[in-house]
Amino acid sequence: MRIRGFAPSTPCWAELSTSDHGRAARFYADLLGWEIDGDRFLLDGRPVAGIAPSRPDRPEGWLTYLAAPDLEYTIERVQAAYGRVLVRPEERPGARSAVVADSSGAIFGLWQAAGFAGAQLRGEPGTMAWSDLLTDGVGQATAFYGSVFGWSLTHEFGSGEWLTEAHDSVAGLITGRYDFRWQPSFQVADCPELVDHVARLGGRVMAGPVEMGLGKYVEIVDPLGSPFAITAPVYRPVELSVAYNNVTGMELTYGG
Repeated sequence: MRIRGFAPSTPCWAELSTSDHGRAARFYADLLGWEIDGDRFLLDGRPVAGIAPSRPDRPEGWLTYLAAPDLEYTIERVQAAYGRVLVRPEERPGARSAVVADSSGAIFGLWQAAGFAGAQLRGEPGTMAWSDLLTDGVGQATAFYGSVFGWSLTHEFGSGEWLTEAHDSVAGLITGRYDFRWQPSFQVADCPELVDHVARLGGRVMAGPVEMGLGKYVEIVDPLGSPFAITAPVYRPVELSVAYNNVTGMELTYGG
């Protein structure tokens, strides 16, 4: 599905920082069907993720960017909530970006579009499905992201998820870990098939496949040590029954 823009504070772009551009590009091309074009991974000719050389002011690995129409204002909110700025605003092709850390140290990016809003495809294999916040400090995270973005925590599909004020899912929440970080999850057609392929390409499966919510989920580390996840939708048939009641009129009943 073609994407032309993102709502404020939603994940809009994921970028891999790596010391071995060629090896990383080959791994993700083989695993997810991506092509490489400079600093972007493409799917069917459209950007779906970024790739950049590693640098001293940000760690290697995947970085999730959240849409920030007013970059300076959002940075002020981050600092007011006891977060830190790691990379000051800088110009990018079609955007301005910054890298920050939340109050527990989980690093993420801020993306102010100036012609390039982020990933241009969603909802199909090879595209970013969502991002998860890994943290054991649920209360601290709730306070930080609630203050900066107005998010609240709720439980949907059997797992905790961040929601916007309009009750649209923003990101997943994974607890029970000792690390504090953001992790992107990319959609695939079949998790078990790709799990077998990961080892042949030099990666490692760290967890899964497990069923989470509406999909199967696998955590992976690429050959250079960068963690990410893949997810495949689980399709369940839904039955719809229609009946007429003299009191309430037409009734629709969902099952499956």
